[in-house]
Amino acid sequence: MKIKRRSFLIGVAASAALPAGAALATEDAAKPLAAPRNISGFRVEKWQDHFPNLKNGVILADTRSKMLQFWSEDESVYKMYPTSVPLTDQLTRRGMTRVVRKVVGPSWRPTPNMLKRNPNWPRYWPPGPDNPLGTHALYLSWRYYRVHGTNDTRKIGRRSSNGCIGLYNEQIAELFELAKVGTQVKLI
Repeated sequence: MKIKRRSFLIGVAASAALPAGAALATEDAAKPLAAPRNISGFRVEKWQDHFPNLKNGVILADTRSKMLQFWSEDESVYKMYPTSVPLTDQLTRRGMTRVVRKVVGPSWRPTPNMLKRNPNWPRYWPPGPDNPLGTHALYLSWRYYRVHGTNDTRKIGRRSSNGCIGLYNEQIAELFELAKVGTQVKLI
């Protein structure tokens, strides 16, 4: 059988475009395919499954899906943002809280436990381009926990924080305008 160069190149290009493991499906259809490692556990939640009402708006931060959803009180605004989440389950809390303060240009002080894990960190970081809290922060009723921006965009979509929920600076600025003191927050 003679294979033309053009047919060969088209076949190679087509197989390169297939997801990892897809070529194996033709060899053994009974064998289940493993999901590629880059597939997200992304899922969209309904606010009704987590909150009794939308009073003051609601924020749902899903640490498994690494995403945050916002609904306005009148349901006219719905937003979804990718997030960074805590490195481990032990570094965060789950449950209901609320926004108690909003700060543009937050300063940051590492918690005592962070300083134990990272003794070389400075005790205080002023507002500015290198601040780990980014450009905006929503302070929660739980001490030390925030929804904030980050200047290190590599952290978004990963387990990379010390307990907080991080967003791109552009997106926390948008959420900052939508949320208000009293907005209900739930971390799952």
